[in-house]
Amino acid sequence: MAEAAYTGACEAGEAVLIAAESAQPEALLLADAFVFACPENLATMSGAMKEFFDRCYYPLLGRIEGRAYATLIAAGSDGSGAQAQIDRIATGWRLRRVAEPLIAITHAQTPEAILAAKRVDAATLASCHEMGQALAEGLALGVF
Repeated sequence: MAEAAYTGACEAGEAVLIAAESAQPEALLLADAFVFACPENLATMSGAMKEFFDRCYYPLLGRIEGRAYATLIAAGSDGSGAQAQIDRIATGWRLRRVAEPLIAITHAQTPEAILAAKRVDAATLASCHEMGQALAEGLALGVF
């Protein structure tokens, strides 16, 4: 999902794809907008995404206000828990949501399905691509 959004953004402008584990506050200071993408695990954002926000929240507080953001979440059945957590953090940073949350439901409910590699359908990947493209175009046009 993140790669699809990144590809769309690159077609319409400039973008950088950074894994949560590698993201540092300095890189976020250079960004005009953000797409936060993660799986939902146990009704919450992934540990890697939580650690990213723990590491970056205070160093960026008061420094990225007003920037645009969007979210991509892969979930077994719901996605709203991870979405709510990210929105709370974005509110603290005073970011501006510019696209509806995109939540892909994988329907993984058994231990085997939960542990298996997931595939997101082509229509969802196309929506991710369009989101990235629209975000980059909006930035280029000064809409965001």
